[in-house]
Amino acid sequence: MKFIVSSSALLKQLQSINGVVTNNPVVPILENFLFEIEDGKLTITASDLETSMMTELPVEARESGRIAAPARILLDTLKNLPDQPVTFTLDEETYSIEIASSNGRYKLAGENATDFPRVPVVKGSTPVEIPSSSLSRAINKTIFAVSTDELRPAMTGILVQLADNQVTFVATDGHRLLRYRRSDVGAGQTANLIIPRKAFNLLKGALPSEATPVRVEFNNSNAFFSFNQMRLVCRLIDERYPDYENVIPVSNPNKLIISRQELLNSVKRISIYSNKTTHQVRLRLAGSELTVSAEDLDFSNEANEKLACQYDGEDMEIGFNAKFLQEMLSNIDSEEITLELSTPNRAGLLMPTLADDNESILMLVMPVMLNNYV
Repeated sequence: MKFIVSSSALLKQLQSINGVVTNNPVVPILENFLFEIEDGKLTITASDLETSMMTELPVEARESGRIAAPARILLDTLKNLPDQPVTFTLDEETYSIEIASSNGRYKLAGENATDFPRVPVVKGSTPVEIPSSSLSRAINKTIFAVSTDELRPAMTGILVQLADNQVTFVATDGHRLLRYRRSDVGAGQTANLIIPRKAFNLLKGALPSEATPVRVEFNNSNAFFSFNQMRLVCRLIDERYPDYENVIPVSNPNKLIISRQELLNSVKRISIYSNKTTHQVRLRLAGSELTVSAEDLDFSNEANEKLACQYDGEDMEIGFNAKFLQEMLSNIDSEEITLELSTPNRAGLLMPTLADDNESILMLVMPVMLNNYV
């Protein structure tokens, strides 16, 4: 069986799904791409059992067939070929693959396609359409706060809450919580899905920059995303997500409004002097002045800066992990941010002062206990 395809077009499609392929997978066949040719169309599948990605492209082929092709050697070969038509000759009996370019031939050993795991299909689901730009933004705004603690599997994914007139994305690692909500995307149904971090990372990398509707379908065990010629299927995390609404403090009488960039730059500089274990920075609020300070008692390092701000509330001091503050401030777009506080031992709420009409971003960060070195 033969087919002819552009080397650069094939490489682009393989690279878009290669993130699924893992080194030393549980099942050795998963180190391969599954090639399926039918009606002049090549469908390529990559899988790690939990997540599968499929893409397709037109090829010149007279026959149909299937074979598993080794991912790493195939990618390395195509990366080093100039853009040109290449001919693949597949032997479905010996599973050998031969690639012919304008000036060379390359032979590699494939595997039996029937050993490749079947990709789940969805039946009877009501699809939801989300614009690619909205989905990409939601993933970017939440994925950095997803937990890596495998002992709490629910928190290793992003909670997607579908409602009639809005979609909410939630991520938390126990120290901070991100809630991103869009009111311009209605699902027309109610459902809670926990999507694994890897699946959303892959999706983020594959989503097109131009406006494209992403079709989302799901059943009890899997979620399906499709757009253009790309499809992603992932197994849902079957756990109960923490009741995050109860964690968000309702009464926060102390409100700080400050330039996002100024505070971010200050925290970056001050954190250099913080303890390398706790990364603690101290915020002292009094009148219209914010003092950002840090001290590392082990090395006698200390630093402090004063920033102008708008503050409405009682004078107070609170400590935060500088790394968390930096990540959160870096993921807000507005020029000014609002920090709402109640007491030094309760969570602070960070949000853009001016938000888009259709989106709501709420970031919660837990304080760290202050060392009373002053």
